[in-house]
Amino acid sequence: MADLTPLLAYRWSPRAFDPSAELTPEESASLLEAARWAPSTENGQPWRFALGHRDDETWKRILISLPVDDQIWIRHAATLVVGAHTGLDTERAAYDLGQAVAHLTVQATALGLHVHQLTRFDRAGLSTELDLPGGVRPLVVAAVGRLGDPFALPAELRARETSLRRRRPVAELLLR
Repeated sequence: MADLTPLLAYRWSPRAFDPSAELTPEESASLLEAARWAPSTENGQPWRFALGHRDDETWKRILISLPVDDQIWIRHAATLVVGAHTGLDTERAAYDLGQAVAHLTVQATALGLHVHQLTRFDRAGLSTELDLPGGVRPLVVAAVGRLGDPFALPAELRARETSLRRRRPVAELLLR
């Protein structure tokens, strides 16, 4: 494998979060600051975020928009972050939001945190629950927290959590 910064090499998306760990205000601010500095088309910064900290009203409103099978494990995350985008050019806005969430994820890794991103959720319901303005479209929910005990997960999730990470070889990713 080519030389890769540890921030990228050790990043992974766990399902086992520590149910007692919380993010400090400084950690939350650091994550948002990293997202703020992400590149965007013509510096448009078409991303918007909503943060819910465990058991606050925003967190609860985000949680209920997620599929029940994900709620089982994601309820232990310290923070739930909704990433939404604005703008008429939805493809560019979605790409730019992806950059911002990637920056947030790398910053989380630098802070000893982990992020698990989800794109399967009730977008319309979440928009209503959070009273999002028109033109603000939620695209991702990111669970953020510290690692928990994978043996606290149901058997199927535990097997996925403890299996080896696999990636396609670079040769498969190249277009010929």
